[in-house]
Amino acid sequence: MIFYRYMDFQTHKKQLMKDPVFRKAYKESELEYQIARALIKARLEQGLTQKELAKKLNTKQSVISRVENAKTIPSLSFLKRLADVLHASLQVQFKF
Repeated sequence: MIFYRYMDFQTHKKQLMKDPVFRKAYKESELEYQIARALIKARLEQGLTQKELAKKLNTKQSVISRVENAKTIPSLSFLKRLADVLHASLQVQFKF
């Protein structure tokens, strides 16, 4: 009989962050993740599907999917259009 030990995400992430290669890749993809997370949250709060949002932006659903799956970093002009369509403000900041 095989037993699997349950591990929550934070514990798993801590273990992965010990690996310098993983840590570097994680930090390099942080911006894409933040954008994806914000877009998903805003889209769901507006009650929109990816397809509906794409139509409002005059783009394809696959573009929304790529952004939400952190496969791309959208342009600033795309983010501005997105904020306008979602009736939201776009904020950019540098954190130190």
